[in-house]
Amino acid sequence: MFGTKVRQIVLDTETTGLDPANGDRLVEIACVEIINTVPTGQFFHAYIDPQRDMPEEAFRIHGLSGEFLRGKPTFEKIAEEFLNFIEDSQLVIHNAEFDMRFINSELQKSGRDRLPMERVIDTLVVARRKYPGSANSLDALCNRFKIDNSKRTKHGALMDAELLAEVYSELSGGRQVSLVLANETKSSDPILSHVVLPRSTPMPTLLDEKQQKSHRSFIEAIGSKAIWLRYLPE
Repeated sequence: MFGTKVRQIVLDTETTGLDPANGDRLVEIACVEIINTVPTGQFFHAYIDPQRDMPEEAFRIHGLSGEFLRGKPTFEKIAEEFLNFIEDSQLVIHNAEFDMRFINSELQKSGRDRLPMERVIDTLVVARRKYPGSANSLDALCNRFKIDNSKRTKHGALMDAELLAEVYSELSGGRQVSLVLANETKSSDPILSHVVLPRSTPMPTLLDEKQQKSHRSFIEAIGSKAIWLRYLPE
């Protein structure tokens, strides 16, 4: 159990507009590595010179000006490093169709193969299935899961990828321990099926000493940003 490591890459981009078919380009790309839905602290991030102007509408969203991006590497220059980082890992993206259209457009321009949608988990689709009829933007999901997004005054690929990594952990049932059931004995809300109510005394572990040591070693290998560290006893 503890020897199985599932590596995924949480990814986000910023662009000059809405459609690469109309000449819009990538201007920022960020990838955050997670293992078993837990961020490891490893990431890839690059600003990209789109070799075109920056429309005012896009600038208002992400704050990246043409002047700032001028002289940054083109996608061609960072493509190999990007592909080496993601390897063959599954990609986790919010509203994936948008980002993938731009990534594949840039890959094709640089003479490389497209990335198939089959390797992508779209967290927007997951959230809509889990919470039909609710707002499921990244900000809305951060609010739902009480994830601090107060520094997100503008869109930024790295910050958004880091927030999405936390959201994905919640969507996967990873940290649902802070909900309070006030006078509720039964609910049809699917999220409540993951609630863990506090016990007066902790249940004894079912792991033997070797398994406990293996689990500790796995968490230490993830690094100081491992979410599990918040829940381990001192």
